[in-house]
Amino acid sequence: MNFDFSDDLKQLKDEARTFLEDKCPSSAVRKVLESDSTHDAALWREIGAMGWTGAAIPEDYGGAGLGHLGLCILAEELGRALAPVPFSSSIYYAAEAILAFGTDAQKKAWLPRLASGETIGTFALAEGPGKATPKRLRATFRNGVLTGEKLPVPDGESAAMTIVVAQTDRGLGLVIVDLASPGVTRAPIETFDPSRKHARLTFRDTPAELLGPPGDGERQLAAIEQRAAILLAFEQVGGAQRCLEMAKDYALERYAFGRPIGSFQAIKHKLADMYVAIELARSNAYYGAWALSKNAPQLALAAATARVSATEAFHFASKENIQVHGGMGYTWAFDCHLFYRRSKLLAVANGSARLWKDRLVTELENANAPA
Repeated sequence: MNFDFSDDLKQLKDEARTFLEDKCPSSAVRKVLESDSTHDAALWREIGAMGWTGAAIPEDYGGAGLGHLGLCILAEELGRALAPVPFSSSIYYAAEAILAFGTDAQKKAWLPRLASGETIGTFALAEGPGKATPKRLRATFRNGVLTGEKLPVPDGESAAMTIVVAQTDRGLGLVIVDLASPGVTRAPIETFDPSRKHARLTFRDTPAELLGPPGDGERQLAAIEQRAAILLAFEQVGGAQRCLEMAKDYALERYAFGRPIGSFQAIKHKLADMYVAIELARSNAYYGAWALSKNAPQLALAAATARVSATEAFHFASKENIQVHGGMGYTWAFDCHLFYRRSKLLAVANGSARLWKDRLVTELENANAPA
């Protein structure tokens, strides 16, 4: 059995890395972080022009038809570069939701625009701090209109459409909202990582359209979260790998007591521990990529495993990267804080680590239950 990506996908990975190293240096990330810009618009246009936004979208709907393995490859490189673009919101969530559950008319209406990058999409679930359980959600969809408030919504300022999780007459449901519709207001909110902007979205009798059949919202939400968990895990692995590279390079360049600090056992142990955590996360992410590409029965288990290990690996690597850099690692001039910020943001972007650990335990219990 082959557990690696194909040569074509490896070539895509190399090309993506070369492109992002040229077009998305840390200065580009800082520019968005330190300004009111919602994202790097020039980078987003180029990403769309290269077809990355349509990687997993079938050619019939204007996509590249590379499948989810290609999307996983791109997610890792975007995570490594900390790309300040709405890729995850638009593709992992909005496009995946419509691709999985939309009617043919909904797919034709939205997927070509999402695939080209012309339209930015997002996903609105949370309504404030705390776990977003079905019983806590107050947004309602009745008689074709949506009323309620969602926050924080990733890329909510720049998005042109969103998938909203709301209460319907038949339980939880997902609805499509054109954010140019009447009754929509937006307001920026502060987050730990301003290089990925978030917003508060308020809907007052806003026209909306149900996504897929009614009464199926909880299953749809679980499926979308599982898909996003795997793709975000690849972003986290990419970011963690870059932290390890930064720490290793600094350990070889920085001298103390006449020798590179990388020659000291304490630093060696830090780098080794980072490597082990990242490789474990990478293995679980690869398992998730297989399950996602095959829509395998193990998808729920693979998603929880990938999410937990990638979240822990990125947080650990970003923290240890700062430690290896010592006092310089805490300064604004060094890039360590950019990765630490992103690790903290991604850790809660699709539900907390505790939530996914609970899901992992549940899936392991189900997998090992007597037949």
